[in-house]
Amino acid sequence: MNFIKKLGNLSSKMKWLMFSNKRDYTNDSQLFKYISDDLNEKIELDTTRLENMVKESLRREFGQSIENSKSYGLLVDAVVHNIKKKQLEEENFNIEEELEK
Repeated sequence: MNFIKKLGNLSSKMKWLMFSNKRDYTNDSQLFKYISDDLNEKIELDTTRLENMVKESLRREFGQSIENSKSYGLLVDAVVHNIKKKQLEEENFNIEEELEK
């Protein structure tokens, strides 16, 4: 309650400054959300493409009947996971090499 009373005693310039800083923060938050949502959509799109490529490869390798197997979804998920894991390991290795230079 005392804090609110003290805010009432602030000059109008100070109030405006506090308001504009809050507004800037809100705009920055919205921009960050917009950028991160766009990035999330790209990641999901890449994952979908990778899953489709894995499914196509499995069909070519094992025939159309592989899709009817009970573990087909698990197999696709496992292959996609392993590909992503290897990619991350390669990126980490490249980053470590650059840091050593």
